[in-house]
Amino acid sequence: MDFDQIHTFLEIVRLKSFSKAAQTCYRTQPAISAQIRQLEHELKCELFERFGSRISLTTAGKLFAQYAEQMMDVRRQAQDALNELESSPRGELVIAANEATCIYVLPSVFAEYKQQFPGVQLQVNRSYGSRVVEAVMENVADFGLTQLPVAEKRVQIVDIYRDEIRCVVPSGHPLAGFEKIAAEDILPYSLLLPQSGITRTRLNSWFEKVEDELQVSMELDSTETMKRFVMAGLGISFLSGATAQEEVAAGTLKSIPLAPEPMVRKLGLIYRKDKALSKAALGFIQVTLAHFGSQNTGQSNSVQLPARPVAG
Repeated sequence: MDFDQIHTFLEIVRLKSFSKAAQTCYRTQPAISAQIRQLEHELKCELFERFGSRISLTTAGKLFAQYAEQMMDVRRQAQDALNELESSPRGELVIAANEATCIYVLPSVFAEYKQQFPGVQLQVNRSYGSRVVEAVMENVADFGLTQLPVAEKRVQIVDIYRDEIRCVVPSGHPLAGFEKIAAEDILPYSLLLPQSGITRTRLNSWFEKVEDELQVSMELDSTETMKRFVMAGLGISFLSGATAQEEVAAGTLKSIPLAPEPMVRKLGLIYRKDKALSKAALGFIQVTLAHFGSQNTGQSNSVQLPARPVAG
């Protein structure tokens, strides 16, 4: 049984004629007669009584007609809902990100997105760096925001934002007046370092020549904790520009570039290459690109988006 058969049946009921229904359905009379025979075969009952050129519904036909009307009405409602979804997306998007991204990046992106897509619910899956990629691959999250590079080949990567990993010290610290910080400059001081992740790996490379002389005071899994501990005078740390920009602007902390070259951090938006993107999902990519594009003029962060949504 399909909707075409049901439509044909209801046209015959409405017009009380196979021949007239054939005209409105743009089929031959034998074709719609075959449709009704197939429908009767599937339902295991006769729907029409035939008296020469006249027809009437059987008892079963009258009962089925009621349900057929309901089925066509539900079909129309479903189509209307899908059409509305195209113009005003609804549903839910789950975004996986680490603590610092959740605190310092997502609120402003979410605010812009909700203005454009008020019917879509946004959820955050708070994860550590490596777990962000896993959440996307396991379909626990629709998108991930994570530091690049990402080794997983099955994800699409959108380079959306760049800043620097810098040495962060209290405003009155002896290093606060330095224009740049070399690895040798930090040796007299206690260090507060991330336990793991891409930033820690890059810092280990930067420390390589002096690693035996380092004074690692604590290894922490929270960017916010590291920042608070620096402010409390427990040591110096290395944080991205976005993480400490409010405290630097207020004069509480000092952020100093690393030498000999800046340690540039790339933040990427990732999603599965084989994932069908709804209009709501495409909108999230576009809003994110627009948000960071306005903050990073001159920076290329374009991505080839699908020409049209491929999922509702």
